[in-house]
Amino acid sequence: MSVLKSSLRNFLAHKGRMALSAVAVLLSVAFVSGTLVFTDTMNTTFDKLFATTASDVTVSPKGAASDDETPQTGRPETFPAALLEKVAKAEGARNVRGAVTSLSVTVVDARNENVGPTGGAPTIAVNWTPNELRSVEIASGHEPRGPTDVVVDGATAEKHGLKLGDELRTISVTGDFTARISGIADFKVTNPGATLVYFDTATAQRELLGKEGLFTQITADAAPGVSDEALKANIAAALGDGYKLQTAAEAADAGREELASFLDVMKYAMLGFAGIAFLVGIFLIVNTFSMLVAQRTREIGLMRAIGSSRRQVNRSVLIEALLLGLVGSAAGVAAGVGLAVGLMKLMSAVGMELSTGDLTVKWTTPVVGVVLGVVVTVLAAYVPARRAGKISPMAALRDAGTPADGRAGRVRGGIGLALTAAGAAALVAAARAEEAAPGSAWLGLGVVLSLLGFVVVGPLLAGGVVRVLGVVVLRVFGPVGRMAERNALRNPRRTGATGAALMIGLALVACLSVVGSSMVASATEELDRSVGADFIVQSGTGQPIVPQAQAALEKAPGIDHVTEYKWLDVTVTDPRGKKAEQGLAAADPTYARDLRRETTAGRLADAYGPDAMSVGSDYATAHGVKAGDVLTVAFKGGKPARLKVAAITSDQGNVDKGVMYTNVTTAARYLPADRMPHSLLLLASAKDGQETQAYQALKDALAPYPQYKVSNQADYKEELRDQVGQLLNIVYGLLALAIVVAVLGVVNTLALSVVERTREIGLMRAVGLSRRQLRRMIRLESVVIALFGALLGLGLGMGWGTAAQKLLALEGLGVLDVPWPTILTVFVASAFVGLFAALVPAFRAGRMNVLNAIASE
Repeated sequence: MSVLKSSLRNFLAHKGRMALSAVAVLLSVAFVSGTLVFTDTMNTTFDKLFATTASDVTVSPKGAASDDETPQTGRPETFPAALLEKVAKAEGARNVRGAVTSLSVTVVDARNENVGPTGGAPTIAVNWTPNELRSVEIASGHEPRGPTDVVVDGATAEKHGLKLGDELRTISVTGDFTARISGIADFKVTNPGATLVYFDTATAQRELLGKEGLFTQITADAAPGVSDEALKANIAAALGDGYKLQTAAEAADAGREELASFLDVMKYAMLGFAGIAFLVGIFLIVNTFSMLVAQRTREIGLMRAIGSSRRQVNRSVLIEALLLGLVGSAAGVAAGVGLAVGLMKLMSAVGMELSTGDLTVKWTTPVVGVVLGVVVTVLAAYVPARRAGKISPMAALRDAGTPADGRAGRVRGGIGLALTAAGAAALVAAARAEEAAPGSAWLGLGVVLSLLGFVVVGPLLAGGVVRVLGVVVLRVFGPVGRMAERNALRNPRRTGATGAALMIGLALVACLSVVGSSMVASATEELDRSVGADFIVQSGTGQPIVPQAQAALEKAPGIDHVTEYKWLDVTVTDPRGKKAEQGLAAADPTYARDLRRETTAGRLADAYGPDAMSVGSDYATAHGVKAGDVLTVAFKGGKPARLKVAAITSDQGNVDKGVMYTNVTTAARYLPADRMPHSLLLLASAKDGQETQAYQALKDALAPYPQYKVSNQADYKEELRDQVGQLLNIVYGLLALAIVVAVLGVVNTLALSVVERTREIGLMRAVGLSRRQLRRMIRLESVVIALFGALLGLGLGMGWGTAAQKLLALEGLGVLDVPWPTILTVFVASAFVGLFAALVPAFRAGRMNVLNAIASE
């Protein structure tokens, strides 16, 4: 009990010194808790949506796409309305209704602006039935009653300023049609961000499916006393094979499964960054307790002299760490809920609506947060606690801050150098790997070992690096700069640990910068080498290009040719009889000019001849295929064909790697017209000397279709840079948490260092050091520690990035590009980080009373 009281008294006595460590625990736990609350809330939102919208049994065509997938033909799978009668006659079925749903639509307002979401959610056009009243209610106006009526969801109406009577144009593969808003429907549950428009059944069938009398789904509710499973079995018996039947629970499970992949990527990515923040926080906690133990050396020596055992001293420090972990974790869980709400607001801003009414905090979230925070904090404090337990009673006669064990430092340096060498060897092995899988394993091992090596060898490196930085940065400040250098060198272990915390975040920043820059440079080089077309036309959401838009493009003046590019799902049987599902690109013969592909056998132009095709070199090697072989190609929804391999394309590049090609006319012979996909993209080339006029003509032709974009090669490269840049900015934003924790570590180290050197500071002030000089000395010490961490981190990160780029070269991204402006900017910014971190400690040091400081022990 006395140990607990002593620990509690010490914790409360030094609560100010532990505050920043508690903040580090708080931030890390908040990120974990916020991630769990956010993903649980998204699950709750979609669970409510699935439960509200699903009928007891839903019947779909056998080959129907998933609910969030846009069919390449632009038309969903259908079946005749006569099937309704068969379902209605099934025992236990009631409220049998036909549904029409299409995701292959774009809805524009009177200003020709797309009213659909831009954040990834779909635009969904459906027929209005009483089933819709389960999830929405008409807030104003009325349901659609004819071909000129459309109902739009309330969130979309509010976002785009739509009101009753406004005209909307709907673009589908069957053509464009207009209707006026007859009603606005509000969701009873949270709409995660989709735009919904509702038409009467006949209009939906005619305009979305091409003719009346077709449905995409049939829904049925179970009569009282009939289970969903029983109704499903009865309907299956009435219909026979060829249909997909799902109960409400199965439909909800399927929806969750589709959602799970997206949520899992987001969840584990964010938890990964939280783990990085925890790792950085460990350095802060270790430093805090190491310095507290050093400052209390005399006190601990006295405790040992009056009878406290090593175990009691050890336990006392660990109890303080436990209290720190509990306080920081509890606050972190609360902050995590606030972070989750902030993430929900951010998602709403980019198009995914999440209501705080669905906020879900499971009991496991605070338990995981507190346990994780406490365990990490106690483990981080274990080494300082053991060191405290080893303090002898004779330490009561010495000043605080005994020198480190020189032998231990040499052993540590040897281990660090060995780990660093092993990590470097693994990175070299990754760079020289000939296959991606083993190379990735070497890369992961190299990253871990080199990081551990730099952390362990940090104190050894601190002496040399700080001296070099002192010559370059500090000596110009005269005696104050030299004192700052000596202070940073006074305890290399502390300087190394503080710099290592900053090193981790900056190493990841440098690595990702090298990888991102190399990806852009590689793709740009390959575009210059491979793409011969002047213009690329495609949708940012992956929608196929509707026929009316393609026809408008083909009529644009100044265009030499327009090349179609369609994607077909096929099953290919090789000469040995082995079948494999593949993607087959059906294109016009001009595609061979628009995209220059090297061949290892034959000519690519010949692959566009009658009943001919090409295959990639990887497929040819794996399946023993050579030029002149005949492959059996079974077209999904069509007839099988026997196509001659006229060319084998090289898979050394990255554009269209592994793609098989055939002529559009060849595919059309084996696919019914309604099964032929629409173009996924179009390539166009201008007539000689008319590039500028053709570019504008294509834009003008596509003006009525805002879902598509015309890009010349310069535009396409810029879009690529923007996409990679946006991704990197998101990652940098998440890494900022780790860097913030590292900055707190610098602040904490300086603050505790000031306390540790109180008497020394008083003596320096007494012999003439001004407050301004004192503050400058502490700021310069902080700057040199930050620059030390930046040098280690940027150097390590560039090594990781270089090895990663060599692996990417196996996938065709062969250009290494080190973004020196970014690297130099980060290095210079690290100096400002050091200045910022020193503001409060320097201010507090400058305000010390000289006599009180000299009298302190």
